[in-house]
Amino acid sequence: MMLAATILSGALIGLVLGLVGGGGSILAVPLLVHGVGVTSAHAAIGTAAVAVAANALAGLVGHARAGTVKWRCGLLFAAAGMVGAAAGAELGKAMDGQRLLLLFGLLMITIGLSMFRKRRGLEMPDVRLTRSTARHLVPRLVPAGLAVGLASGFFGIGGGFLIVPALIAATRMPLSYAAGTSLVVVSALGATTAGSYALSGYVDWRIAGLMLVGGIAGAAAGIALGRRMAARKGLLEKLFAIVVIAVGGYITATSM
Repeated sequence: MMLAATILSGALIGLVLGLVGGGGSILAVPLLVHGVGVTSAHAAIGTAAVAVAANALAGLVGHARAGTVKWRCGLLFAAAGMVGAAAGAELGKAMDGQRLLLLFGLLMITIGLSMFRKRRGLEMPDVRLTRSTARHLVPRLVPAGLAVGLASGFFGIGGGFLIVPALIAATRMPLSYAAGTSLVVVSALGATTAGSYALSGYVDWRIAGLMLVGGIAGAAAGIALGRRMAARKGLLEKLFAIVVIAVGGYITATSM
């Protein structure tokens, strides 16, 4: 049962990452704790970070082939985010595991509610980080990357649903590009957090490997489904927001 639950958990994470470019990571810790049965909050966070980083890489390959990745914007955001993630991971490891899960649940509720807000401003599908645009984009991308990275490292999440709106706010790139570009950042932040937790012995490599097996299949299915349902992305985001809020409420209630 644990074997099946672990593979299915990885498949769900990969599916959501491939479908909307984020969000699978915020479900990883609850799935490991309440689905797979990982008893240590820190071990769940460390193992989730490994699985999320690997699954994000699997999804990134598909988006790169589709041409929906703004590499320079993503790499700059990721570089700033890795600094924040390293600091956040150290803070997270120093906190009591039960309190960490409580804060994690509250974060999920906050993110879920924020996903119902309408995005404003004209989209810029041709936006690129160049010498001429750097003076406008760099001051927006770097602080956003640091803030998202800090949260990512602290809670052991890839930060996809923080990264996507942050990228859109900083660059005005369309959602389709933000979803693909976010996976560059998710991979980098997940790897940074995973490295920190692995050095402290908080990673179950067997579980992470099984989640990757499921995640590869899930990511492929998510990308394919996302192309078919491109016109209904808003509905998908709202449905997922409801799931995030519900899971966050459950974690908060059981951690108090």
